[in-house]
Amino acid sequence: MTGQHTEPTTPAEWNQAVIREFRANRGRVGGMFEGADLLLLTTQGRRSGLSHTTPLGYLREGHRLLVFASNAGQDTHPFWYHNLLASPRVTVEVPYEDASGIEEFTGTAVLLEGEERDRLYALQGERVPAYAAYQAGTERVIPVVALLRLDFAGDPERARAAGRQLLAAHADLRAVIAALRGDAALPAGARPAGLAAHCLGFCAALGTHHDGEGTAFAAIEAAYPELKPTLDQLREEHRGVVAALRTVESLAHRIARGEEVPTLRAELDTLAADLDRHFAFEEAELLPTLGLDPSGRSAASEPRPS
Repeated sequence: MTGQHTEPTTPAEWNQAVIREFRANRGRVGGMFEGADLLLLTTQGRRSGLSHTTPLGYLREGHRLLVFASNAGQDTHPFWYHNLLASPRVTVEVPYEDASGIEEFTGTAVLLEGEERDRLYALQGERVPAYAAYQAGTERVIPVVALLRLDFAGDPERARAAGRQLLAAHADLRAVIAALRGDAALPAGARPAGLAAHCLGFCAALGTHHDGEGTAFAAIEAAYPELKPTLDQLREEHRGVVAALRTVESLAHRIARGEEVPTLRAELDTLAADLDRHFAFEEAELLPTLGLDPSGRSAASEPRPS
């Protein structure tokens, strides 16, 4: 126990008691949450417009903090989830990983779906069995929400940094696929021994890049709603790239088994051309909004406000 824990008489009083203890004890609380990973999420009321702070369990995954709209297994979503659907800009208070204090940041909430949602909820259920019990007790699919330190509205330098990161990732991926195309053009006996592994590594890197873009796109859309049609088109193009990657992965596995794959160079050429068009469109559409010119230098104008 890290402090005196007040027994509440209503849910609102219970929340306030946990919030006070969390802030007073550098993110640690006693009682039923003692030792648990806990953060405070502040959302804007979708009807009242007032700020609401809620203590939530979370899972840290790289740069993301994941929260789960379990509502203790009830058949309705919690109010904070409805709030962030209406306004994804949120404030987060979370203990530093070294327990030295509490980090507070304004970020963007992104709803995760499909296989990614299922994988991460299952992981949380393994870490904290109560979450598995919550899902088992309701027909409702409990949402998983990623909290990102990406809040471009009113922060021009952060927007420019995101644009430069996008350009750097594109340059790296272009260089790798150019090297792969060169290796694939060699006679079978002269190809590097690790060609198949390099192909698979490239596919994994591109997939990771697109996963990261998916969450960044949500933050960009929250700050610049007028970009939604462009971002929807980019998301659709991502699905086409995924299909091409699966073909290349299949060919790489065949090479690893020692098979001759005469179509490898042609498949890589097609993928490279598609990627170049995709990257060029993405850069042309997004960089000006993020405050950069095509070379990555700051543009004459600042990023457009939301």
